[in-house]
Amino acid sequence: MEFSQFLHDFHEEYAVEAFRQFDKEGTGFITPMDFLNIMKNIKSHLMTEAVANNLVAVATSNSYRISFPFFMAFNSLLNQMELMKKIYLQATSNSRTLAVTKEEFLHSAQMMSQVTPLEVDILYRIVDMTEERTGKVTYASLQKIAPEQYFKQMQRRIADVHLVQSVDERGVFIQILENTYRFTLGALAGAVGATAVYPIDLVKTRMQNQRTGSFIGELMYKSSWDCCKKVVRHEGLGGLYRGLVPQLMGVAPEKAIKLTVNDLMRDKLMDNNGNISFVSEMVAGACAGGSQVVFTNPLEIVKIRLQVAGEIASHGKISALGVVKELGLFGLYKGAKACFLRDIPFSAIYFPVYAHTKVKFQDENGYNSPLSLLVSGAIAGVPAASLVTPADVIKTRLQVVARAGQTTYSGVFDATKKIMAEEGFSAFWKGAGARVLRSSPQFGVTLLTYEILQRLFYVDFKGTRPTGSEAQIPTKGALSEQKLSENKDHIGGFQVALPILSGIESKFGLCLPKFEIRT
Repeated sequence: MEFSQFLHDFHEEYAVEAFRQFDKEGTGFITPMDFLNIMKNIKSHLMTEAVANNLVAVATSNSYRISFPFFMAFNSLLNQMELMKKIYLQATSNSRTLAVTKEEFLHSAQMMSQVTPLEVDILYRIVDMTEERTGKVTYASLQKIAPEQYFKQMQRRIADVHLVQSVDERGVFIQILENTYRFTLGALAGAVGATAVYPIDLVKTRMQNQRTGSFIGELMYKSSWDCCKKVVRHEGLGGLYRGLVPQLMGVAPEKAIKLTVNDLMRDKLMDNNGNISFVSEMVAGACAGGSQVVFTNPLEIVKIRLQVAGEIASHGKISALGVVKELGLFGLYKGAKACFLRDIPFSAIYFPVYAHTKVKFQDENGYNSPLSLLVSGAIAGVPAASLVTPADVIKTRLQVVARAGQTTYSGVFDATKKIMAEEGFSAFWKGAGARVLRSSPQFGVTLLTYEILQRLFYVDFKGTRPTGSEAQIPTKGALSEQKLSENKDHIGGFQVALPILSGIESKFGLCLPKFEIRT
């Protein structure tokens, strides 16, 4: 600690003496070129390329001479960039995507006595020069000025592939590979999520198909729990998984295209700093919901007819292939309007809520644990699933074959009018509880699986990755978590020493010798 403090003070005094050398007349001012000379020769280790390229422009934005207070504040800012990041995270409640104005930043910095208004002013000048002049700062802006020096790996990777070395190499072929990668992982994640909650989905479907107002007036099920018990009693435990096979055959491409299109649209709607507005998030989600209907509708109609087949004791065995043959190509898209009416708003609500809920559960380093991903996905599913239940009820009624004496429907509007007239407004919310209990955990499991797979099978396309799900995160300090060496001859300490040595180089400009271990 004493040695580090000595190096810090030495560099500060060295910079002061350099200023005095160029300020021969003792006016307290130097020229912009003298300032550039000092910074590049003494403080180059603190400057990224973006800062170095805009050094003179930042210094002369208000005056053509560099004052001593400005010189000291500029150097102090570069030394305290980690503190600036903490102030930003405090102002945004740990969000790394929100843009912060100078006034908001100063308000958050009031508790930090080490930070002066002049340093904050210089920070915003640098950001305006290196990015678009928005007058706001994001975490990505601070990263350009002072990138993280040390990262710890949170999760061991099964695969670690780097297809390109820079963003400039992201051609059309690489982007196609990236979307294929997302599609494949999305398919696996969708299958896992659907299997986990399929019994709840079956109960939800049977509750929604239960009708009053027809001559068959007696209700078959009193509640979702009663439905579950009767299915097990009369059809066995396997009855809860009736229709699972076609569900898995369809849910893979359905969830895959939904997750892929959402990620793709978010990438396209992001600004140059990697930020996306809430409205753009909803648009991306809506596009994802609309795109999945091409798979969702045939899947749903086959699944629903298989799920309700067990309600009729005299009904022969029905297979998925038999349902497909009976309906034909156009019949598989019966109720597609209601499907659009359900899936577009569902995704428009779900994905933005999930993204913002994830941020709230991130730790101070911006990392999401697997549990936080599961909880975030489940929470986002509650409003999304419940608010679109009326559309789901209409879709179910249109796709199920009406039994003798039951009301038939010709379309979305016809179904809406008849359900309201015969059963009342509450009928539109039938199965809402079961739908939430199914959709909420299903999407929680699906998004958890999707992001964990991206961490385990890491492929670097130099594109965007889900926030909080990177396999490496910046640590608060070298001693926060020690990682033991896998070499049995090591007694420990090597992993802890690495960031300390790296910090000495980056903070004080010392070049330590590099050694290569040969076996």
